Amino acid sequence: MTQTKTSPKLHHETTVIKSAIISRLIVLTLILLWRTLLSPYDTSAPINPNCLSNNTSQPNVDLQQQQQQQQHVLLPSLGSAIESSIVWDSVYFVRIAQCGYEYEQTYAFLPLLPLCISLLSRTVLAPLVPVIGQRAVLGLSGFVINNIAFVIVAVYLYRLSVVILKDHDAALRASILFCFNPASIFYSSIYSETLYALFSVGGLYHLISGKDVIAVLWFALSGFSRSNGIINAGYFCFQTMHQAYDAIFLRKRAFLALQVVVGGALRCICIFVPFVAFQAYGYNNICLGHLPNNMSPWCKARVPLLYNYIQSHYWGVGFLRYFQVKQLPNFLLASPILSLALCSIVHYAKLKPEIFFSLGFCAPPEHKDSAAVFFSFAENSSNSRENRNLKARKQVTKDGASLLPEEYKLSAKQGYLSAAVLPCILHLGFMAATAFFVMHVQVATRFLSFSPPLYWFASYIMKSPGTGKRWGYIVWAYSAAYILLGSLLFSNFYPFT
Repeated sequence: MTQTKTSPKLHHETTVIKSAIISRLIVLTLILLWRTLLSPYDTSAPINPNCLSNNTSQPNVDLQQQQQQQQHVLLPSLGSAIESSIVWDSVYFVRIAQCGYEYEQTYAFLPLLPLCISLLSRTVLAPLVPVIGQRAVLGLSGFVINNIAFVIVAVYLYRLSVVILKDHDAALRASILFCFNPASIFYSSIYSETLYALFSVGGLYHLISGKDVIAVLWFALSGFSRSNGIINAGYFCFQTMHQAYDAIFLRKRAFLALQVVVGGALRCICIFVPFVAFQAYGYNNICLGHLPNNMSPWCKARVPLLYNYIQSHYWGVGFLRYFQVKQLPNFLLASPILSLALCSIVHYAKLKPEIFFSLGFCAPPEHKDSAAVFFSFAENSSNSRENRNLKARKQVTKDGASLLPEEYKLSAKQGYLSAAVLPCILHLGFMAATAFFVMHVQVATRFLSFSPPLYWFASYIMKSPGTGKRWGYIVWAYSAAYILLGSLLFSNFYPFT
């Protein structure tokens, strides 16, 4: 009787799923623990004023009547506990899900998460409204969506890591590191980071797998959850640039290059559409039908950009505007994630300068083979790869060991230094520079926490000869400290990141 062995990939995926679930349970337990032991700095979280519009799921009653309705729920204490956990930006997301976009500044929060919260609260979790109250159900919906989505993100990151690193163990280490990442509190709270990470990492996995249509859809949804999702169009720009170069200089087919450029442009436009449509929606609600004197200043601009105005006017976001002495603690708070990002980029550039500084155009053939979906035409590269794999399988010794071609061996050993990592490195570099020079720098921890190269690099240095063990302790200590600190401060309405 023969025993069937579980493939390493399936076994590791199971481990990743378990790690993701355990990490979410730890974070949620810490939230409950800190909320029980400590009093929150701001106790206004349960306050829920009436919606401005009558077109809501709740009647437009006065506050006293609303409080009386809340007292008639079966488990008011449970409902109150859930509502008290709706803090910081979570207040905006739940409010939008309940009442829609009421104020100009609320348009800074894109609609994918509020739409998902509203849908789940009106369908699957609707029977809980008489038990804990409507706003508590909205909050619970947000927690359910993000914690389930986080597990899926971890699986996608593992699959993406296997394809790019060609190392199951390194992919497993990177995925487990993500499960316990320093921004974990935000992935288990009602924030848009989880959905953004899901559609960004999932979209990149589908792109690297040659499924362009699905990748476009996922990247578009990432831009519908967070504004920086539109930067994911850069992956298609990178791919188009190399495929056009391939068509012109290697294949000598100018018309094919034109087709490639047009196709790439259309894909990028599709990724931009949800974000642009939301800006148009805001312009229609805020600007149209108002006299010029009553219009917000951005409405009168030649190119009215709602999102940029809100970030600048209400949150003070802008180039070098955060470079103030009083913000030094926030720069220190963000320094670990920024340092890790910088080290990952510098290390790659130092060891693979011919790939990094040439944007992959001067990459050796064996490196391009490992990144075929980015550097050449996926269908031809796929066929070429299959032919090489078939040839390799035929080269078997009497002992049954494969004699792989040297080129294939080298390609399989690149790992973090593979040319396939380059587009992700460039993406990380742009995001890190934006966080440091433009944004409120303390948000860098959650802003960059989804980026795969951070975990690939951490996984890589943890296995480096000599210093790997020490770096492993440092990385894990950093993650553990920020998980504990974040769950303590954030859940009790103290500023974190």
